Amino acid sequence: MKKFIKETGTIVSIPDDDIDTDTILPKQFLKNILKTGFGRNLFFDWRYLADGRPNPDFILNKPEHKDATILVTGKNFGSGSSREHAVWALTDYGFKSVIAGSFSDIFYMNATKNALLPIVLDDEKRSILRSLAADQKITIDLPAQKIYCLDHIFAF
Repeated sequence: MKKFIKETGTIVSIPDDDIDTDTILPKQFLKNILKTGFGRNLFFDWRYLADGRPNPDFILNKPEHKDATILVTGKNFGSGSSREHAVWALTDYGFKSVIAGSFSDIFYMNATKNALLPIVLDDEKRSILRSLAADQKITIDLPAQKIYCLDHIFAF
């Protein structure tokens, strides 16, 4: 597991509040005990249609967001069960950080133990991040505890 120090990447936004671990990774995908292979099932019920085809309306299925490494979301991210698998799905998909209004305590601890940086930012700052173009890069600097975005610097 690679330590998080600094990440420069693009964001993808799922602005919903109360995204629980069942939404992040549904229970039917918890059979694997390895930390890999979960990314393909991340947000499964949103990413795929009933017949198994990718949902063309879901943001992670849009080509311009396929390489995003930073997820910006709403409040109370990772609530629900204590499954570490939800964090594994996010990291296996390629996310290095999740920026939310708040996190469940257990999810937050699981994230930090698995090199996924959880960052709490207020609505105004997350709104600025959500307004970025799909190809706009931001930098998260953990030692400085700052996010650099265009002419903005957000402390966390």
